[in-house]
Amino acid sequence: MKKKIKVLKIPTIILLFVSSFIACDKEFYVLDSDVLGKDNANFDTGENTLSILSYNKRLDSVQINNLPSNLLGFYKDPEFGITIASIVTQILPTAFNPDFGEDPIIDSVVLSIPYYSRIIGTNEITGNSIYSISDSLFGNEKAQIKLSIYQNEYFLRDFNPDNLSQPQNYFSYSSSGSTDNFARTDNSIINFDNFKGTLIKDTTFTPSSEAIELWEISGTDTTKSLRTPALRLKLDSLFWKTTIIDKQGSADLSNANNFKNYFRGLYFKAENVAGDGNMALLNFGSSDAQITIHYTRRSGDSRIKATYVFNFDGKRLNTFINNFNYPIPDGDRTNGDEKLYLKGAQGGMAIVDLFHGLVEYTDDNNNTSNLPALEAFKRSFRALDSEGEYIIDNSTGDFVLKKLINQAHLVIYEDETINTGTNDSLHYYDRIYAYDLKNNTPTIDYFVDPTENPGNPNRSKVINLGLRQEDDEGNYRYKIRITEHLNNILLKDSANTKIGLVLSNNVNITSNAEILQSNDVVTEIPAASVIAPRGTIIHGTNSSDSDKRMKLRLFFTDPK
Repeated sequence: MKKKIKVLKIPTIILLFVSSFIACDKEFYVLDSDVLGKDNANFDTGENTLSILSYNKRLDSVQINNLPSNLLGFYKDPEFGITIASIVTQILPTAFNPDFGEDPIIDSVVLSIPYYSRIIGTNEITGNSIYSISDSLFGNEKAQIKLSIYQNEYFLRDFNPDNLSQPQNYFSYSSSGSTDNFARTDNSIINFDNFKGTLIKDTTFTPSSEAIELWEISGTDTTKSLRTPALRLKLDSLFWKTTIIDKQGSADLSNANNFKNYFRGLYFKAENVAGDGNMALLNFGSSDAQITIHYTRRSGDSRIKATYVFNFDGKRLNTFINNFNYPIPDGDRTNGDEKLYLKGAQGGMAIVDLFHGLVEYTDDNNNTSNLPALEAFKRSFRALDSEGEYIIDNSTGDFVLKKLINQAHLVIYEDETINTGTNDSLHYYDRIYAYDLKNNTPTIDYFVDPTENPGNPNRSKVINLGLRQEDDEGNYRYKIRITEHLNNILLKDSANTKIGLVLSNNVNITSNAEILQSNDVVTEIPAASVIAPRGTIIHGTNSSDSDKRMKLRLFFTDPK
């Protein structure tokens, strides 16, 4: 009959409370029974480092539609080089079959797309809020970018013609040395510069954190209202008159399908100015993201003000031109890599194999053998019966454990030679996001982390995804907690033994972007990493500096 060993159960909230202190410390600590005295405690504590492997994965053809936000502009990473982001988007009117009335005359056409901003204070004189857009602005914030807005003449399909049950996704494509913007589908490559229609706006601008002031004049009364900082431009009125106002009564303005076929969208093409620029995240999903036609129509002897509004519903995608200083390598899956390159906007990521190769295992009878790393891990922590088989708790279906993992962290060091240009704080807010490659989901530790901060992603999920911290020697490192991920492997026999690491602007975003026709373990990546223009370099498991090699450290309890 199989003997069962009962596992010490600790309330989850207490574990999380203790973990929050440990996760924020500069060093790891083994908690021992100092109060009882070591000889009187009914458990021992221990520490171990597991054999893992980490290697690079170069990202080609990543999904660029259905992203949580969109990048626009020019960014020059001191280490990696240049990325230029442009946008192709459909628009839709908020009302169909419009009646513009008698003798409609356009006063102005205004494009407004909010930046991501936060309030940092109040103007003592006006009482207005003071905003910052620094969290979503990359590069030289004082530089200009060149922006050309064209009518797009390429039809963005809703469904894949090869499989009508599937949506049509679009993927990144880079043509070396080209200044054109491309995308691709399963079987075609699209050059959006070959589908440029009428040039609607040609301008240079610098993103501004100033609130938008709107003035409404009615007779002798003037009313001011404020909007959050936004990309706000006046567009050519004649174009919108001939394209929209003059089409009153036509089938083209009668429903969404007809309109999307008639007016296929806009192409926002970004370029640098004199080799410099910046890149901003735009919130196309905001209710304030609109194109508004302001016009008047005749009513008797007077004229009445009216508007016709478009939002950015429908397909929208980012395109990327990457002129990197060097190619991001594909990794050594056998020996691991010395350095790992995490770069968004179709750059690179890292794969961590938590159980790699053969390791030396010593059983309870001090017999030593070489076992696959995963099997050795299971035998070290699971209870065995007299025949050497794993014991299962019949009431839960879980494997019974003889040791308890209190904490498990990936310890990751930043490469100290990374080029930061003249900005020593360039990587201060970098966040490394870890996800389960088998299921393309965050790890369990992410879901049980109570430190979510919707208003400040830079300080969110800090137990699972530790903040960049400086150690006693002045080196920067990260600690990625995967305690529950490993416990799930032990208890449930989960096969989720590989972790993906990417750089993320917003760790609160958990949606994914597909990899086109992937033939390896990486089939999707976190969508937030696609819109993270910066890059960083970290030490891998094959680093020449043994002290900074990526490690998986375990702290466990061994009941006596």
